[in-house]
Amino acid sequence: MQFDAFTQTDPRLVALVEALNPAQREAVTAPSEHRLVLAGAGSGKTRVLTHRIAWLMAVEGVSAHSVLAVTFTNKAANEMRGRIEQLVNVPVRAMWVGTFHGTAHKLLRLHWREAKLPQNFQILDADDQQRLVKRVLKGLEMAEDRFPPKMVTGWINAQKEEGRRPHQMADQGDYSQRQLVRAYTAYQQACEAQGLVDFAELLLRAYELFRDQPAVREHYHRKFRHVLVDEFQDTNTLQYLWLRLLCGPEAKIFAVGDDDQSIYGWRGAKVENIQKLSRDYPGIELVRLEQNYRSTGTILKAANGLIAHNSGRLGKNLWTEDREGEAIQLYAAYNEYDEAEFVVNRMRDYLDGHGRYSDLAVLYRSNAQSRVLEEMLIRARLPYRIYGGLRFFERMEVKDALAWLRLLVNRDDDGSFERALTTPPRGVGATSLEKLRAFAKQHELSLWKAARSGSAALGRTSGALGLFLDQIDLLDQQTRELPLAAKMEKLIERSGLKEHYKKEKGEQAEARLENLDELINAAKSFERPEEEGLDPVLNFLTHAALEAGEGQANAGEEAVQLMTLHSAKGLEFPVVFMVGLENGLFPSMRAVDEGNLEEERRLCYVGITRARQQLTISYAETRRIHGVEQICAPSQFLKEIPSETLVETRPRAAVLRSSFGVQSGRGGYGGGGFGGGGAPRSGLGSGYEHGNAWRERQQEGYNLSRPALSAKMTAEVGYGGYKLGQRVSHPSFGEGTILSFDGEGERTRVEIRFANAGTKWLMLAMAKLSPL
Repeated sequence: MQFDAFTQTDPRLVALVEALNPAQREAVTAPSEHRLVLAGAGSGKTRVLTHRIAWLMAVEGVSAHSVLAVTFTNKAANEMRGRIEQLVNVPVRAMWVGTFHGTAHKLLRLHWREAKLPQNFQILDADDQQRLVKRVLKGLEMAEDRFPPKMVTGWINAQKEEGRRPHQMADQGDYSQRQLVRAYTAYQQACEAQGLVDFAELLLRAYELFRDQPAVREHYHRKFRHVLVDEFQDTNTLQYLWLRLLCGPEAKIFAVGDDDQSIYGWRGAKVENIQKLSRDYPGIELVRLEQNYRSTGTILKAANGLIAHNSGRLGKNLWTEDREGEAIQLYAAYNEYDEAEFVVNRMRDYLDGHGRYSDLAVLYRSNAQSRVLEEMLIRARLPYRIYGGLRFFERMEVKDALAWLRLLVNRDDDGSFERALTTPPRGVGATSLEKLRAFAKQHELSLWKAARSGSAALGRTSGALGLFLDQIDLLDQQTRELPLAAKMEKLIERSGLKEHYKKEKGEQAEARLENLDELINAAKSFERPEEEGLDPVLNFLTHAALEAGEGQANAGEEAVQLMTLHSAKGLEFPVVFMVGLENGLFPSMRAVDEGNLEEERRLCYVGITRARQQLTISYAETRRIHGVEQICAPSQFLKEIPSETLVETRPRAAVLRSSFGVQSGRGGYGGGGFGGGGAPRSGLGSGYEHGNAWRERQQEGYNLSRPALSAKMTAEVGYGGYKLGQRVSHPSFGEGTILSFDGEGERTRVEIRFANAGTKWLMLAMAKLSPL
């Protein structure tokens, strides 16, 4: 139908469609052909999708019964349904709008007999699925230490998402795979015997229903004439195959997606599915939505320049009619603490200008990076929320490791005893543990003392318990004289926690291992000489308990948002901080090793385009990684961002000379470092400057940038005769360089980087330093 004929319909809908930009209007009102809408970040893709459905119903006269719309989350599906109802002003209950899994579930309920399912089949949630897998493994006598239930569950789901049944998997002579196939077979038999269907099975069974039942397939070919798919870049192999079977010869597919925002490859998403559409639907029309309604011109220019380095893109160039906006601030921190302090100070400046907490977001590549940021936010008394995640000291693997440390300190801590006994698993099951609890209660003993009693009432349990108790005692002997961080490191290693979590494999395992390493870093940073006389282990455990219980805001409260870059997809904020832009961290070493650099670049692109008004990017010149302080190189992505969009920010009164060869000129890049000239354009505060000004204050013998100091602690004045960059000697730690001061008078602390002992904070009045 022509657009002029449309003007005879509902005037309200006419006004809404006329308000669309030309590309959006083209996508919404185009003739019924196969169409791929390449929707850039912030370009109004949801508006296009919902308006297209409204257009089909109100103008083309398409029945709601013949439209199928699928997306990835229930929230998105509900939002889509609500918007459509508002647009067409009639209920759309008859329309199939839902997630992939929700739509598959509906099909299976309607065709349970053809799908070879019992009529009252039940859905297994993730926890129930893992419990069933655990029982299956026990029945097959497959050791959990070699085949952890979580790993096996993930493997089974991955096979289903590729459309593979156990009998379709060839024996390649690999013992581990043979055992996994055996577990998959037994698990599937258990599900069928009990009438259970897990989430991955929903879609696989729906695909097989269409593949194996021509009558059912042809029925839906006649029914659905318009199939609309949101977030097409996130579809996996099975979802794509199912859509191909679902779309009959008369159906028209309307796919909305962005190949530049495909960031879930580790979860099975196939960005190449977008390219497959062109091959499987010859002549498919391509519409590009490139006008952005979210970010400033400078931010979009940075994003475009970065993503242009990816090959095989369908290609688009985001633009805005809005202002150019401020330059992207780039900060080279000395270490992760300097980075976090810088971010918090910038937040304070913004809040002092009457900004809101919820305007601010910090994005990072690894969950482990949140710990230092949380610590600084708590010190600054700024409320924060970990979006879609837990605070550092509340994370499972961190609590597991701390349980071992608590048990070394107090054998009668029953909670820590149970946690350490069962993680990693060591052959003491729920029944045996219940026997131990009952014995301990009857005799008024702690679990440790009950286990040590050697009572015959504990039966076979006593052997496994004895080995565990001996292990704890041995670890106590081996670590008693070690510094806190070394003690923590040995505990994590000797307890088997590291090996236990390695078996999970994938992104989740990597995140858990990074959090364990960060726990060692936390212990290292907690070794403060000024607290001599207090037991460092008890201090650290108290610190962990307190930080786990405070700081994070409740749902609905105004708070700074902290999140991984993956969690940030689909969100936007006025002010964004992207931290940790270093090679090996972002892009991650694993991504580089596995050849996934382009997905990492897309993740960076997603991060940049979350910012509406102001974006600050930071990297650290040194960072403690895997418990070891390392020199870091700036991320290669920083070189790929157009230099004219960046302006380097440096703290005032710092001892500054970049170890990465900072070049003059606004945003210039050279030898891995960054430099700037001219005045900063940030509205976040005036406490920082950049360019040649900071170079004028560099000092010989000190080659790393430092954080801002208090007004009374300048590089020129110092304290007590000491200055920043000065070489000093300590009776215990040896020679080092003064990095910064904190506090005033008798409570002044000095930060020193020692050649052999690392970086330490000392009370200056008690440190017994000697100038060199």
